[in-house]
Amino acid sequence: MTKTELIAQIAKEAEITLAQAKGVLEAIIEAATKALKREGRFALAGLGVFEVVKRARRAGRNPRTGEPVTIKAHKAVKFRPAKAVKEYVA
Repeated sequence: MTKTELIAQIAKEAEITLAQAKGVLEAIIEAATKALKREGRFALAGLGVFEVVKRARRAGRNPRTGEPVTIKAHKAVKFRPAKAVKEYVA
């Protein structure tokens, strides 16, 4: 599902305009991004939890050449789905 499709679905389900649905979705994305930066965690009941995790420096390989490379330590966002989402997908 694309962002445009999600906006259309939100508009249909909530019986609001596409512009209003787009504003709602963008507000949620902005709130989530700010929460991840500030608190390192964003939970949305019924969907799951987004968390910032630290990835350690590690060895890897260049997929084109096969040469060993060092992947720097960095932060990444991890998603853990809610139990209901796991059950629905299974």
